Amino acid sequence: MHQLTYDDIKAATDRIAGHVRPVAVTPVDPGTIRTAQSGPLDARSEEPCEVWFALEFMQHTGSFKARGAQNFIQAHREAGTLPDTGVTIASGGNAGLACAWAARQQGVRATVFLPTVAPAVKVARLRDLGADVRVVGAEYAEALATCEEFAASSGALAAHAYDHPLIAAGAGTLLEEIHARIPGLDTVVVSVGGGGLFAGVATAAQHHGIRTVAVEPENCRALNAAIEAGRPVDVPVDSVAVDALGARRATALALHAARQDDVRSVLVPDGEIVRARQALWDHRRVAVEHAAATALAALTAPDLPNGPTSPSCGYRPHHGERVAVVLCGANTDPSDLVHPAEN
Repeated sequence: MHQLTYDDIKAATDRIAGHVRPVAVTPVDPGTIRTAQSGPLDARSEEPCEVWFALEFMQHTGSFKARGAQNFIQAHREAGTLPDTGVTIASGGNAGLACAWAARQQGVRATVFLPTVAPAVKVARLRDLGADVRVVGAEYAEALATCEEFAASSGALAAHAYDHPLIAAGAGTLLEEIHARIPGLDTVVVSVGGGGLFAGVATAAQHHGIRTVAVEPENCRALNAAIEAGRPVDVPVDSVAVDALGARRATALALHAARQDDVRSVLVPDGEIVRARQALWDHRRVAVEHAAATALAALTAPDLPNGPTSPSCGYRPHHGERVAVVLCGANTDPSDLVHPAEN
């Protein structure tokens, strides 16, 4: 397989310019972010850090996935390989939304296969975008197998939620924009499912000398397991963020990126993901999906018992470190964030 390069990301940046929304970044006082059971983001006043949120949940279709989908479909249009039968994709929801949006811009049909765990809000938005929605299987992997059969029989162009260089390169354009907006950035923190966002961001980050922290739920640890095994392996998936981060296996692209210098793999418990998501609502009035809160949970989770090789300890910035946390998606039903007194 073609290994992702910085040149791929630069090409994607040029290709999708003007077709996606530039990311907004906002500085955050670390001491103002609190969760229900933990203290400030960094309570050590003698070791202050700078934290920024990259508000990618404001992207078209509500997630970073629009970048990869736009790059993928435009590249095929330019190459003359976009068939009249359109495109098809299997997705937990966000990649399907992005594919349907990009396909509609190009005037072609999108057929989207979803597992039954896909949130109703994502299914409804897909239909609003004119996609042919087919719900099959309990997990993403089952939806993917059916999607591949459909592509073979129909001639539709098979896109992928994360395992394609064009998709990952499109995602990597996000880091290019963050880097331009935050001078002296040291670290970027991203949540990981199959690894498309991580592979693109980490490849661009390495070029700019920026550390990447890859964050996964403890029970959806495809990338962490691949790093441990030295190759992509199947893992069970069970998390509040399973609809977006529930890939059984990380991509070879992601594992290759994870072997770079200055990449850190971190696992966080579901409870801390839920608390981080609630904190974003309580203190910022930002409603994101659990996948987006997973990245923040790496910073807000309290220190957990761990051995020298355990990744379940979050990420603690150093003195003066400048950190960008990617809030990657907001395709969620926010009703569970609102306390009864707020209704």
